[in-house]
Amino acid sequence: MADSSQTDEVLRRAGWRPGRTVPTGTWESVLCERGSFVAHVAARRFLSEFGGLVTYGWPADSITTSSAIRFDPLRAQWQDELFAEASREAGALLYPVGTADEGASFLGITEDGVLHLVRDGVQLLAPTADLALARLVEAQGARSALWTPAAPTAEPPFWRRLHTVETGPDVGLRWSRETDRVLRAGGWFPGRSVPTETWESILLQTGEFEIHDAARRFLTEFGAVGVPYREPWDSMPWMEFSLDPLAAIWDAEIIDDLAEQAGVGLYPIGMRDRGNQHLAMAEDGSVYAGMDSVRLLAPTPDEALRKLTSRVQPTASY
Repeated sequence: MADSSQTDEVLRRAGWRPGRTVPTGTWESVLCERGSFVAHVAARRFLSEFGGLVTYGWPADSITTSSAIRFDPLRAQWQDELFAEASREAGALLYPVGTADEGASFLGITEDGVLHLVRDGVQLLAPTADLALARLVEAQGARSALWTPAAPTAEPPFWRRLHTVETGPDVGLRWSRETDRVLRAGGWFPGRSVPTETWESILLQTGEFEIHDAARRFLTEFGAVGVPYREPWDSMPWMEFSLDPLAAIWDAEIIDDLAEQAGVGLYPIGMRDRGNQHLAMAEDGSVYAGMDSVRLLAPTPDEALRKLTSRVQPTASY
């Protein structure tokens, strides 16, 4: 860590502590299947210490919140061509470690541990990772040119994939053709199996969530699958959802309250409706949704997926 009280305070409020370490296997597995990204030692070391954290700056206000730095490498899924071009421009292999500027800019790290900002071009943040973190935190607290992208944020790859994915021969046995297509565009495929230890470790550290077998099985197959939001809203055939359990990283009290209302233990599995509803699973596989109040979304995981992929805009164009 750089010797910066401001950087130290912001990172600690985000959940960082000296000696923090989390496994990176989940992120590596998902990125490998969604772009053939291969993690190098510097990326593993950085994500092991900072992965999963979201900094909102301090004090929190509209500037620092909108400029949140997210050390979530999965934001770069299916962006391998962008990173390949950025790596050529930087003259070094860049591996994604997060985003800045409301997701308009990716953060990439080289094999020698140097952080770069990646969007329509590539920009060196600082000669060392510690100095880069200090610069990001400093820029987050002010209206800085660092946060002004040179090009509009690209449409999420999901919407391009939706036109090209093909359904399998077993469609209709488990769910409808449309549900199958939406899930495949969101990153699922038959036989998918990703390790869950990254999610488990972070949620155990920050919220004391202990995973149960039903949630582990579900996240092994469907973790990091989802439908991203896009503008305008009425072009969305389905409600946005993300099966990312880290969406509940600081919401243990909310999940506990929902579990008390539901009368069952719940483990977070994601969110829907632009973060307005948590999704959580009971030990019997039933899925609940809510924020201030809770409701049973579906009695089984597959039925929950059918409901999540049900149209809310029957005539929407996609």
